[in-house]
Amino acid sequence: MKITDGEKLILLMLSELYDKLEVNGEIEPDFIRSAIFSDNMWGIPWKYIGIPFEKQDTPETVKEVLDILDMWSFIERSYESLSDDEKSFVEKEAEPFGKNPRFLGFHGNNESDYMGAASFIVNDLERFEEFKGRDFNSHCASIKGYSRMLSVFKPMLEDLNFQPLSAQNLVDILKERIHPDNRDKA
Repeated sequence: MKITDGEKLILLMLSELYDKLEVNGEIEPDFIRSAIFSDNMWGIPWKYIGIPFEKQDTPETVKEVLDILDMWSFIERSYESLSDDEKSFVEKEAEPFGKNPRFLGFHGNNESDYMGAASFIVNDLERFEEFKGRDFNSHCASIKGYSRMLSVFKPMLEDLNFQPLSAQNLVDILKERIHPDNRDKA
């Protein structure tokens, strides 16, 4: 959604009026403010799907974040469904990333666009609510590792048929976080 600077100011002023007058309409002023201040105006048509906005392309960063959130949602749910023996297998075979794998987010300094998009998707658009309450700052570079993981996950996803990932699937995906130069040459 393209919004001019003047339109942003008008929307922010209207949001303040909504709050001051205690208007309880369908448009949530806090959401509009958050979308504007975080530069995530693409999310406004996502939130208000009943409004016939002009068709727009989803930003590439947002597409990547959605794929990553989807992958981690599968990883976490699948891991929880494993037996204790299977969890031990994943922990050993996908070391150091196999013990209780969780989505930690993105590097706050160098991947802030990704971090901001993830936070907006989860907290403002209320999607992937299993990640709600996390700060999304991994404090280390993550994108390249997640991209390698996605290259293994996406082909698996086509064959899952709504089933969880197996222990071996999890190992194969999680091992991709390790940079190829740092893997054992066994």
